[in-house]
Amino acid sequence: MKKNNISLIRKQKGYTLSELAKRAGVSKSYLSTIERNINQNPSFHIIQKIAVALNVDVNTLFGNQRHNQLTLDQEWLRLMEQIKYSGLEEKRMKELKKVIQQAESKPQNDRGEITHESSNCKS
Repeated sequence: MKKNNISLIRKQKGYTLSELAKRAGVSKSYLSTIERNINQNPSFHIIQKIAVALNVDVNTLFGNQRHNQLTLDQEWLRLMEQIKYSGLEEKRMKELKKVIQQAESKPQNDRGEITHESSNCKS
């Protein structure tokens, strides 16, 4: 997870670390580890509690990358559920798995999009 804005927003709102921890219902030490980016993987539930305590949305706390990653994770979960209950034949599932593995091995830009190396592109 990239740097978060919790400390900055907390100070702008005039809260001490202790006050925000109490408002969010988390321990002061735990909140401190999140603020300082020592804990780089807090649960979404905790992030929501901090956002509510600061009266901001999650996107404001962690920027678009965190929000986009959560959205992407949710989309993958939905896709996997659909595949699981679709009645897809085993052969097709193996083909799908192969496509996903190939996509994972391709270079990506900083937005997670697959890039095409100029030597591999055919015009």
